[in-house]
Amino acid sequence: MEIRYKRYPRSGSPRFSILIPTWNNLPYLQLCVESLRQHSTFDHQLIIHVNEGADGTLKWVRAQELDHSFSVENVGVCAAMNAAASLAETDYIAFFNDDMVALPGWDAALQEVIDRLDHRRWFLSSTMIEPRDTGNRCVIAPQDFGQSVAEFRQADLLQALPTLHKADWCGATWPPNVVPKQLWDEVGGYSLEFSPGMSSDPDFSMKLWQAGVRHFQGVGASKAYHFQAKSTGKVVKNPGPEQFLAKWGVSQGTFGKYYLRRGAPWTGPLPEAGPVLPLVLATQGGRLKGWFKRVVKRIKGVRLLPWRKRRRR
Repeated sequence: MEIRYKRYPRSGSPRFSILIPTWNNLPYLQLCVESLRQHSTFDHQLIIHVNEGADGTLKWVRAQELDHSFSVENVGVCAAMNAAASLAETDYIAFFNDDMVALPGWDAALQEVIDRLDHRRWFLSSTMIEPRDTGNRCVIAPQDFGQSVAEFRQADLLQALPTLHKADWCGATWPPNVVPKQLWDEVGGYSLEFSPGMSSDPDFSMKLWQAGVRHFQGVGASKAYHFQAKSTGKVVKNPGPEQFLAKWGVSQGTFGKYYLRRGAPWTGPLPEAGPVLPLVLATQGGRLKGWFKRVVKRIKGVRLLPWRKRRRR
């Protein structure tokens, strides 16, 4: 699949290179870009990957002179991310879904954490505000300020924002997120075998883990509103969880819970995976269950002695 690239001249020194893959989702993309322009503290390089663009997306992106890559068909999020990343000019690669709205100070809160670190082996996520509660401990939900662009109540959200608190948390994985470009290049970006994209986010986190990264921090003060699956809801999904298990030998649920401690209060860089017993049960549960069944079957085949004593005659 041919991918075309366009970079425009710019002035200034952008802080992050923000990758935004999109697929015929123009109203959401326009709102996302507008929010990044209005609510960012710093200047950033916005890089759009346009999948197909049959709804006018490509024309709009060109009119806005946004750096972009373009494929005439949907190549999925993995190839889109890697294509867009090839245009990055800054030291940091950030990722926004096109159905996300940046909120005031989102980038300043991330930069504050970055400035405190004395190394470049880290991965940071912003905190999403979502209209529906899906049980995700890393988000602020349910906080329904609209489930579509037409319903979006931005003024109400901005007014309520000071009351929507969340402490920093463990397990940075999902966008919005930011990672040093050097680290992105080291692990090779997103894995194409997860195309079109299911489980590609936890796979990227696992690649960072395998590279020795232990600083996976969710930043509570960095917030974005998420309309929830406005792009992934229309794609034919790959069997991501099964692929993750086959590739890494551990389920993505186990990785999130026992390695990243996703959603737990942030107390600093993560230790090695544990505790041991739950991890063993989670990763070897199928084998243990099979072994137990075989043992029970053998026991049932053995003729046991009667447990009651015979009466003396």
